[in-house]
Amino acid sequence: MAKTILIVDDSASLRHVVETALHRAGYDVVQAENGQDALEKLGTGVKPHLIVCDVNMPVMDGIAFVKEAKSLPQHRFTPIIMLTTESRETRKLQAQTAGAKAWMLKPFKPDVLLSAVQKLILP
Repeated sequence: MAKTILIVDDSASLRHVVETALHRAGYDVVQAENGQDALEKLGTGVKPHLIVCDVNMPVMDGIAFVKEAKSLPQHRFTPIIMLTTESRETRKLQAQTAGAKAWMLKPFKPDVLLSAVQKLILP
Protein backbone atom coordinates (compact mmCIF):
# COMPACT_ATOMS: atom_id res chain seq x y z
CA MET A 1 0.00 0.00 0.00
CA ALA A 2 1.33 3.45 -0.96
CA LYS A 3 2.21 5.96 1.75
CA THR A 4 0.13 9.15 1.85
CA ILE A 5 1.68 12.62 1.94
CA LEU A 6 -0.26 15.82 2.69
CA ILE A 7 0.93 18.91 0.79
CA VAL A 8 -0.06 22.23 2.38
CA ASP A 9 0.65 25.30 0.21
CA ASP A 10 -1.40 28.24 -1.05
CA SER A 11 0.19 27.95 -4.50
CA ALA A 12 -1.74 25.51 -6.71
CA SER A 13 1.18 25.31 -9.15
CA LEU A 14 3.64 24.42 -6.36
CA ARG A 15 1.25 21.76 -5.02
CA HIS A 16 1.04 20.31 -8.52
CA VAL A 17 4.85 20.18 -8.93
CA VAL A 18 5.30 18.50 -5.53
CA GLU A 19 2.42 16.10 -6.19
CA THR A 20 3.88 15.10 -9.57
CA ALA A 21 7.28 14.33 -8.03
CA LEU A 22 5.72 12.34 -5.18
CA HIS A 23 3.37 10.39 -7.49
CA ARG A 24 6.31 9.39 -9.67
CA ALA A 25 8.00 8.02 -6.56
CA GLY A 26 4.90 5.95 -5.70
CA TYR A 27 3.27 8.10 -3.00
CA ASP A 28 -0.40 9.01 -2.69
CA VAL A 29 -1.00 12.73 -2.22
CA VAL A 30 -3.66 14.85 -0.53
CA GLN A 31 -3.57 18.62 -1.10
CA ALA A 32 -4.57 21.51 1.17
CA GLU A 33 -4.37 25.21 0.29
CA ASN A 34 -3.61 26.54 3.81
CA GLY A 35 -3.23 25.40 7.40
CA GLN A 36 -6.95 25.58 8.17
CA ASP A 37 -7.80 23.50 5.10
CA ALA A 38 -5.16 20.96 6.15
CA LEU A 39 -6.55 20.72 9.69
CA GLU A 40 -10.03 20.14 8.26
CA LYS A 41 -8.67 17.31 6.10
CA LEU A 42 -6.90 15.79 9.13
CA GLY A 43 -10.20 16.07 10.99
CA THR A 44 -12.04 14.09 8.32
CA GLY A 45 -9.76 11.09 8.71
CA VAL A 46 -6.86 11.85 6.36
CA LYS A 47 -3.89 10.09 8.00
CA PRO A 48 -0.74 11.16 6.18
CA HIS A 49 2.56 9.40 6.78
CA LEU A 50 4.30 12.76 6.23
CA ILE A 51 3.33 16.41 5.66
CA VAL A 52 5.04 18.94 3.35
CA CYS A 53 4.03 22.45 4.41
CA ASP A 54 4.68 26.05 3.34
CA VAL A 55 5.26 28.74 6.00
CA ASN A 56 3.63 31.87 4.58
CA MET A 57 -0.03 31.22 3.72
CA PRO A 58 -3.32 33.07 4.20
CA VAL A 59 -5.99 31.96 6.72
CA MET A 60 -3.52 29.88 8.82
CA ASP A 61 0.23 29.93 8.27
CA GLY A 62 2.45 26.87 8.34
CA ILE A 63 3.88 27.36 11.82
CA ALA A 64 0.41 27.74 13.37
CA PHE A 65 -0.64 24.62 11.44
CA VAL A 66 2.34 22.61 12.73
CA LYS A 67 1.49 23.57 16.33
CA GLU A 68 -2.14 22.57 15.84
CA ALA A 69 -1.32 19.31 14.02
CA LYS A 70 1.23 18.29 16.65
CA SER A 71 -1.37 18.89 19.38
CA LEU A 72 -3.54 16.14 17.86
CA PRO A 73 -2.58 12.77 19.41
CA GLN A 74 -2.85 10.87 16.11
CA HIS A 75 -0.45 13.31 14.39
CA ARG A 76 2.02 13.96 17.20
CA PHE A 77 4.68 11.82 15.50
CA THR A 78 3.86 12.62 11.87
CA PRO A 79 7.02 14.14 10.34
CA ILE A 80 6.64 17.58 8.77
CA ILE A 81 8.92 19.14 6.15
CA MET A 82 8.65 22.90 5.76
CA LEU A 83 9.05 23.84 2.07
CA THR A 84 9.22 27.62 1.86
CA THR A 85 10.80 30.77 0.44
CA GLU A 86 11.24 31.92 4.06
CA SER A 87 14.93 31.98 5.00
CA ARG A 88 14.96 33.85 8.33
CA GLU A 89 16.54 31.80 11.12
CA THR A 90 13.87 33.01 13.57
CA ARG A 91 11.12 31.45 11.44
CA LYS A 92 13.14 28.26 11.04
CA LEU A 93 13.55 28.04 14.82
CA GLN A 94 9.81 28.69 15.33
CA ALA A 95 8.97 25.84 12.96
CA GLN A 96 11.46 23.52 14.65
CA THR A 97 10.08 24.40 18.08
CA ALA A 98 6.54 23.75 16.81
CA GLY A 99 7.58 20.28 15.67
CA ALA A 100 8.83 20.48 12.07
CA LYS A 101 11.57 17.95 11.27
CA ALA A 102 13.12 19.56 8.17
CA TRP A 103 13.38 22.90 6.38
CA MET A 104 13.80 23.21 2.61
CA LEU A 105 13.97 26.38 0.56
CA LYS A 106 12.05 27.04 -2.66
CA PRO A 107 12.88 26.69 -5.44
CA PHE A 108 13.65 23.07 -4.68
CA LYS A 109 14.97 20.08 -6.61
CA PRO A 110 12.46 17.21 -6.66
CA ASP A 111 15.19 14.61 -6.00
CA VAL A 112 16.31 16.49 -2.86
CA LEU A 113 12.71 16.63 -1.61
CA LEU A 114 12.23 12.92 -2.33
CA SER A 115 15.43 12.12 -0.45
CA ALA A 116 14.17 14.04 2.60
CA VAL A 117 10.78 12.33 2.36
CA GLN A 118 12.38 8.89 2.22
CA LYS A 119 14.52 9.65 5.28
CA LEU A 120 11.63 10.97 7.37
CA ILE A 121 8.61 8.92 6.38
CA LEU A 122 7.43 6.49 9.00
CA PRO A 123 7.42 2.79 8.08
